[in-house]
Amino acid sequence: MIEIKNLKKVFELNKNNKIIAVNNVNLKIDDGELLVLKGASGSGKSTILSCLAGLSKPTTGEVIIDNDRISKLPDNFASLFRREKIGFIFQKYNLIPTLSVKENILVPLIPENLPSKKTKEILEKVMKKFKIEHKKDELVKNLSGGEQQRVAIARSQVNSPKYIIADEPTANLDKELSLHFIEIIKELKNDGKTIIIATHDPLFFELDFVDRVIEISNGEILNKDLA
Repeated sequence: MIEIKNLKKVFELNKNNKIIAVNNVNLKIDDGELLVLKGASGSGKSTILSCLAGLSKPTTGEVIIDNDRISKLPDNFASLFRREKIGFIFQKYNLIPTLSVKENILVPLIPENLPSKKTKEILEKVMKKFKIEHKKDELVKNLSGGEQQRVAIARSQVNSPKYIIADEPTANLDKELSLHFIEIIKELKNDGKTIIIATHDPLFFELDFVDRVIEISNGEILNKDLA
């Protein structure tokens, strides 16, 4: 279970200028839930996700995941927690363009020092699941946008994380590829994953398998009765 308590994130631009990106957000997310954070660009959605994943620390408040206060963890422990429990799908994929598909997917497994046979089994399974095995030796810079996203999704799942966080995942995709991504998300939810998606894509707002749509504006939750 995820719990966000009185989360506030302030960015100090200079001595006399600051931006309140997230302001007193409280939110509980149950295991197995698919939650959509809805809001325009700059509304604070991505900042909330960053704090959830331990990529950014709140100015005040806290993030609790499975009884661990990850917002209080030192950076090295936050990194370990993220590697073990969270799969992050970035808007711009964050792939390494000069590495192959299989090399990009395997990056999160490097610190695990798994036997080569086990690593190969995991790689083949995840590439097959997300239909990218035929491109395994291709440099990711040569892939289409849809193919790059499948690599990014495969990489996010290679450690079998409990939680999936996706930031504007369809922003760079056409409608057909966006619908394909939604089918992948549905399958992951059926696998029991807890999923949080930040988006302003209307395709997500009426899906019958989305549990809640939380609207964010100016760093605050508008429909607090759903939080």
